[in-house]
Amino acid sequence: MLNLDGLEVIAVLVVMGLFVKVLEQFGLFEPVGGEDSIEDDFELSTVCHRPEGLDKLQEQTKFTKKELQVLYRGFKNECPSGVVNEETFKHIYSQFFPQGDSSTYAHFLFEAFDTNKNGSVSFEDFVAGLSIILRGSINDRLNWAFNLYDLNKDGCITKEEMMDIMRSIYDMMGKYTYPCMQDDTPREHVENFFQKMDRNQDGVVTIEEFIESCQKDENIMQSMQLFDNVI
Repeated sequence: MLNLDGLEVIAVLVVMGLFVKVLEQFGLFEPVGGEDSIEDDFELSTVCHRPEGLDKLQEQTKFTKKELQVLYRGFKNECPSGVVNEETFKHIYSQFFPQGDSSTYAHFLFEAFDTNKNGSVSFEDFVAGLSIILRGSINDRLNWAFNLYDLNKDGCITKEEMMDIMRSIYDMMGKYTYPCMQDDTPREHVENFFQKMDRNQDGVVTIEEFIESCQKDENIMQSMQLFDNVI
């Protein structure tokens, strides 16, 4: 069960832990084959969307060629067309949270990966976000998390946006929460979040306030470091 006492902190971290589950679904931990087949996967694949060459993706991310090969094979296996639409993304998440409704949180996460706002996530989009989550600096990761929670992308997080995030996490976790969720519990966690993050008490959390507050939170810093050696 998930202890909800610190959910305002979990909201900052939950994207990291949940995404590891998605990586397993995409085959990240499959054995890596010989390098002679890497280029073939990219050049000969009959997909609607053909990814950029490995060398370019290696320059743009912090993954090796072998890691990109494994990611691509898993990605192509789940998404033969070469792109992920939102419904597929939601379906993948729903497999890990059958006791709850993960659709809203998956929607928020999908929008964070869909940087071109075209309704689909390509392999390039996927590895770019993944590179930040797993290999980026603390600031990179916090910037990415802030962008996820800044739902309308206006440069600040409002209480309404954080309420939507909290409710989506509660919906996703379903009955596996302790203590059981009360109607006013999400709002309490939002208030706790803003007490910690809203330094000037103007009712919104800016990127500067968010990063500064997270960097001063020992639990958040320690939890983020757990993902340094995932792959």
